[in-house]
Amino acid sequence: MKNYIFLILATILLVFNISKLNLENIYSNDSKIALIGVLACSCAIILLTILHLSKKIKDKTKS
Repeated sequence: MKNYIFLILATILLVFNISKLNLENIYSNDSKIALIGVLACSCAIILLTILHLSKKIKDKTKS
């Protein structure tokens, strides 16, 4: 259950950081921070998805 909450939070933060990106001036300070946030949220989503899939596999191998 916690994984879904973290996944939803990471997705919300990803959307927020994407909205803060300035594609015309990507090297400005605000855009750099938003880009780091986008990368961090993307990594978090990928890791949470891997965790979810590994738990599913573990449950299937137990039964």
